[in-house]
Amino acid sequence: MSKVSQFFKRFYLGLVLFFLYIPIVVLIIQSFNAGKSRAKWEGFSFTWYEQLFHNTSIMNALWVTVSVAVLATIVSTIIGTLAAIGIHAMKKRPQAVMMTLTNLPNTMPDIVTGVSLMLLFIFANIPRSYTTMLLAHISFDIPYVILSVLPKLKQMNRHTYEAALDLGATPHYALLHVLIPECRQGIVTGALLAFTLSLDDFTISYFTTSPNVQNLSTLIYSATKLGISPTYYALSSLMFVVLLVLLLVVNKRTKEA
Repeated sequence: MSKVSQFFKRFYLGLVLFFLYIPIVVLIIQSFNAGKSRAKWEGFSFTWYEQLFHNTSIMNALWVTVSVAVLATIVSTIIGTLAAIGIHAMKKRPQAVMMTLTNLPNTMPDIVTGVSLMLLFIFANIPRSYTTMLLAHISFDIPYVILSVLPKLKQMNRHTYEAALDLGATPHYALLHVLIPECRQGIVTGALLAFTLSLDDFTISYFTTSPNVQNLSTLIYSATKLGISPTYYALSSLMFVVLLVLLLVVNKRTKEA
């Protein structure tokens, strides 16, 4: 009975993975199809990858996507690390309150966060643009950085920082040479996670930017209304590979932590 149960569990898992990943496999295969037809293989070719790098709108969207992801990662990592250090230094009750507030954005659907930020920008009379999208990405990246850094802080001796101060170190020196090195692995993991989430985001970006400033996800969404060109197959394939590599690195670092 146990063998039969184990077989069905593996079969069910395999079935789920099949339905999840077979569309991605088909998309990657089609990105090397010389023709536009999705029903007929017309030969192996890198044509769509060549056209991808000569497409101005896609290259502009790529620049927006990468630049927003990099800037959001840098700012959210700095703020998130300092916030994690501050939360770690709190007493139990205030710390519990702050952790609840930190976890709240992670549990809310992206559409709620996106609409809320859009309404905030409208209320503040801030035109939606590259800047508003960047601010939105920073806001949803920060909690993930905090949750990545806090476990490393909890592993260290709470009195290490105080000992450094007693030995003559300034607060700034103790922060840079005692606390930061102790949680460096968590900081790197949080930064990688923030970059991955920012690179892959669609819903929040859609609500917090203007039609004139598009990242890759919003550009692809707009393109679906007119019919998808095989160039987007090549783009999606490259995005999948990049995100897969980043997620593998994040998971590896998380396990090592």
